[in-house]
Amino acid sequence: MRNVLLIGGGGYVGTELQRHLCLLGYKLRVYDTFWYSRGKWPSESFPGASGIEYRVGDVRNKWLIKEALEDMDACIHLACISNDPSYELDPLLAYNVNYEAFRDLIPAINSSSIRQFIFASSSSVYGVKKEPSVTEELSLEPLTDYSKYKVECEKLLLDSINSNIVTTILRPSTVCGYSRRQRFDLVVNILTLSALRDGLIKVDGGDQFRPNLHMNDMLESYSILLNTNRNLIDREIFNVAGENLTVHEIALKVEQAFESPISIEFLPVKDSRSYRVSGEKIARILNFRPKFTVEEAILDIMNAYKRNEYGDTNWVEYYNLRRMKELLEK
Repeated sequence: MRNVLLIGGGGYVGTELQRHLCLLGYKLRVYDTFWYSRGKWPSESFPGASGIEYRVGDVRNKWLIKEALEDMDACIHLACISNDPSYELDPLLAYNVNYEAFRDLIPAINSSSIRQFIFASSSSVYGVKKEPSVTEELSLEPLTDYSKYKVECEKLLLDSINSNIVTTILRPSTVCGYSRRQRFDLVVNILTLSALRDGLIKVDGGDQFRPNLHMNDMLESYSILLNTNRNLIDREIFNVAGENLTVHEIALKVEQAFESPISIEFLPVKDSRSYRVSGEKIARILNFRPKFTVEEAILDIMNAYKRNEYGDTNWVEYYNLRRMKELLEK
């Protein structure tokens, strides 16, 4: 499985996954609209970067997708309009991208050279759970169209993909930390930037539990799947879980990362989602346990900020909702 296609590989996770897999010796082809300009690496960035093949295209374009699949061994599917507010800006567009395009992709995968397929779902498919630890066996109760169509894609994939293609579904926690294609609209990243820029951490509620996963652990989970006995992962679903923390606990970790005092301001709850995700299954079957912490994700962002790597932190491409609004206006 040395030739890997990343569909939607120019996003927050995909951009870092490009580098991660290249350094492990994989040959990559990246198919993306590249709505975010930092989704491509300059050829001199790291060993193997010059060998990444970039193809600009929309997941709704059946012909370009079919061409992108040619001569590939494995495919990691990351493409989607990726959060609830962005989805709700244009529900029909989001449905076309997140579900219809995926439905049309499966026959193309079945008739291609692909022998391993990994689908990035989401831990949001569980909805709000009272259980202290959410496992893969619990019922799915998606609360939004974004998570509803993640569930539908999971079902479609397991029902329709050829039996000889090793198929795995990942349900990641919310990824945090540094990326070349940075996002500042995820909870750990938001609170860290708020402290850096304003000397103030604004907390939405505070008691809600959120599962958090360091970027490096997210990347490692994909490379493990590409190099694992098929009998362990075929037709399996895995949570990829890191630390389950309340929003207040995350804010305290941000505060503790600074030498100078940082104030915390508590605001009325806007996002009441609260759940804790278990990573016991992937630890038991694949021996995968997160190695990186939320504190390290905070420090990674702080260090990049101090290097002035981000420039204007209000840049529209750091915020999915703002970028989607801009694109729709155009």
